[in-house]
Amino acid sequence: MNFTNLSSIENEYDIIVVGAGPAGSMAAKYAAIDGARVLLVDKKKVIGKPMQCAGFIPEAFEIEKLIPDLVLPEEMKNIPQHCIRAKTKTQRLTSPDLNSKDFLVSGFVLDRERFDCQLAKQALMAGADVLQDARVTQIQKTKDGEFESVLIQFGGESDDKSGGESRKREIFGKIIIGADGPSSFVGKTFRLVHSESEKTNSGAPYERGIGFEYKMENVDTDMETLDMYFGNRYVPGGYVWIFPEGNGKANVGLGLRRSLCSEKTPATMSEKLSAKAFLDRFILEHPIASQKLKSATITAQTGGIIPVAGAPPKTAAKTALVAGDAAGHVMATNGGGIPFALAAGKIAGQVAAKQIQKQNSGNGFSVLEYDSIWREQFGDALLATVQARKLMDKFIVSDKLMNAAFKLLPADRLKAMQCGDLPKPVKTGLNLLLR
Repeated sequence: MNFTNLSSIENEYDIIVVGAGPAGSMAAKYAAIDGARVLLVDKKKVIGKPMQCAGFIPEAFEIEKLIPDLVLPEEMKNIPQHCIRAKTKTQRLTSPDLNSKDFLVSGFVLDRERFDCQLAKQALMAGADVLQDARVTQIQKTKDGEFESVLIQFGGESDDKSGGESRKREIFGKIIIGADGPSSFVGKTFRLVHSESEKTNSGAPYERGIGFEYKMENVDTDMETLDMYFGNRYVPGGYVWIFPEGNGKANVGLGLRRSLCSEKTPATMSEKLSAKAFLDRFILEHPIASQKLKSATITAQTGGIIPVAGAPPKTAAKTALVAGDAAGHVMATNGGGIPFALAAGKIAGQVAAKQIQKQNSGNGFSVLEYDSIWREQFGDALLATVQARKLMDKFIVSDKLMNAAFKLLPADRLKAMQCGDLPKPVKTGLNLLLR
């Protein structure tokens, strides 16, 4: 199935969606189903490629147990088999002193390229126009500050100055949906992001995580187990993962924060190491993982930003909204966000289409209700993971404290903790460790 050509798109749409990840494609699909004229724009030459995600997604019943108010869409409950690389049953956490604890987690490691492409095709089949290899370079607003149009550069920046203008189009719209990632252009344009002047409770500026990963072959690991490793020599303030992808393949990567990447060496009092350098060290030196990876070869690498500060104060203006990573819809404790992106995308599309119907009936319209709807469903759950991360930040920087926490907490509590569920006795015990 081919996506829409630039020459075939219209000059005006009801809704323009920027970014064809899970949130954007869901928004476009459900807005089109509800009768809106929709344009979905993605900057990648091939939607879903390259992918900047480890790809793990818990089964729907796992998420529903954790967040009962979250309304999961069917796309989360019925994932096509060809989009699944591996089915997992267990998650294993390994402490800095190499003690491991396992717990049951049913889920899938997705082929995100196929999964994202599948969702975009569903949006196309629902009636949306879908443009790939098309970058939004400008967003125009009316005198009142409402969304008016986007300028699209098709095929990237042209070196041919004489023909470059023919590859640019201004497209008008009534509502814009930003599903364009952690550095959302839409979010910045409408101030739907954490501002640089905002501070956390500790007084520090908001910070985002860094993810870096390899695709590897000939990996000697359990193909039904998600492995996560901790330890400041390999991943300060974060964790390294080995996620199976079937047939001896795995996604091997890490998530950390730049502020925690310093280490003292004989040559320098404080040296900043890159995420890649830490991951390479882990692969070569970790006492357990290096044995699993000693015969493995790297077939691809990628990296990206992980929003770990939670959602901004506002995720919607009158004619604009953000969803998915652009809205901080990510578990701050582990970086997982696919279920939230799917749910938020559907809500965004339905709210936007509803408001277009109101406008077509001669009434005023606003998508502000989107913000309250998604927060009612999973806002508290996201906030809990931010609060849990802040507590974890206090001891994850110390291997000694991490090892003590592993000994203190049973496996089921570790499972709950990484999802933001910190019962009072656990908080008390962790705070005792910090004294």
